Amino acid sequence: MNVREVKQRFSIIGNSPLLDRALEKAIQVAPTDISVLVSGESGVGKENIPKIIHHLSHRKHGPYVAVNCGAIPEGTIDSELFGHEKGAFTGATGARKGYFEEADGGTIFLDEVGELPHSTQVRLLRVLETGEYIKVGSSKPQKTDVRVVGATNVNMLEAIEKNKFREDLYYRLNTVEIQLPALRDRAEDIHLLFRKFAADFGEKYHLPTIRLTPDATEVLESFRWPGNIRQLRNLAEQVSVIETEREISSQKLLTYLPDLGKSNVPALYKEGTSGDSGDFGTEREILYKVLFDMKKDLNNLRELVGQMLNNKDLEGFIQKNPQLVKSVYTSDSPVPTPNSTASEPNSIVPIIEPKKEYISEIYHDPEPAEEENLSLQVKEIEMIRKALERNRGKRKNAADELGISERTLYRKIKQYDL
Repeated sequence: MNVREVKQRFSIIGNSPLLDRALEKAIQVAPTDISVLVSGESGVGKENIPKIIHHLSHRKHGPYVAVNCGAIPEGTIDSELFGHEKGAFTGATGARKGYFEEADGGTIFLDEVGELPHSTQVRLLRVLETGEYIKVGSSKPQKTDVRVVGATNVNMLEAIEKNKFREDLYYRLNTVEIQLPALRDRAEDIHLLFRKFAADFGEKYHLPTIRLTPDATEVLESFRWPGNIRQLRNLAEQVSVIETEREISSQKLLTYLPDLGKSNVPALYKEGTSGDSGDFGTEREILYKVLFDMKKDLNNLRELVGQMLNNKDLEGFIQKNPQLVKSVYTSDSPVPTPNSTASEPNSIVPIIEPKKEYISEIYHDPEPAEEENLSLQVKEIEMIRKALERNRGKRKNAADELGISERTLYRKIKQYDL
């Protein structure tokens, strides 16, 4: 069976190369009995991989048992996994089979295996190495023939360093690792998944299927989706049920997306700004332009001070850069011009009184990183304030002029108390 057939059989949607690679590995390891560890963020669909492995293996006619290890209390998890004898603990009124006994001859899927307590990890290691386990309250080993597939959303190597997970169990369980990509790494699949969910919920609730405008699609594909496919599915269900209009714009869609920080909520790209250096697609581009402008001014200042110190063609430089030169003088110092009455270069020097902080900054004390960041912030505040003034406080027009989303502008206004 190839990847395309697996997608059709298990209703997996997507054309991402990362997704295809994960499915290829699942198909390759399915005929064997080696242990598999499925890793990936919460909500990426890790539960599909063990189902694929089980149904493509020789154990497909045996039982398939899925266990959420993170949902079982620590005090009862040994009993749940391995069973117990009558009287093993208070409330044990009879013997009970564990999941490993129920899954004998088939596959057991241990979801959130990284949450297992240390004592249970020791028992699981023995099952993986020898196929033996002991029920709680018993001293008689029992055999089981079961294929183990684990899944986790935590960094297992970090958990090992923090002594939260046994290193020997990790390498025994992680014979083959299958990494499922996060939804933000599958941008080409986001709209496909949304359309599928929208169609499903339209049919479920007997409503016309919602559709997105092009700018809403751009927002959808730009969002970081920390909850991955689960979050996207919930969004599709909310919009399908709540909205009366079946065409969803970007402004309407943004009301359903949580503001989890500037790295998660995209700044909208304004049409027609491509190639126009006066417009900006994102906040980062604004900061980059401010930084480049500051660098250019700093280089000009260096050249100006050098001309002052060396008395070389100062009047020519002043004529080419009148605004820059003017900003360097103190408020009570006259600004020399090419028409100065001075007859010699040296006669200009007493008139020029550059601000001391510029000379100190350029030749003695390099500007600290913290001061540079502060300057960027001040520049950004100044640009936002000017945009608001020019547009008479209309945020939408100001946001369009800056090339950022109105949502981002609102957050900046609130952040800087403008």
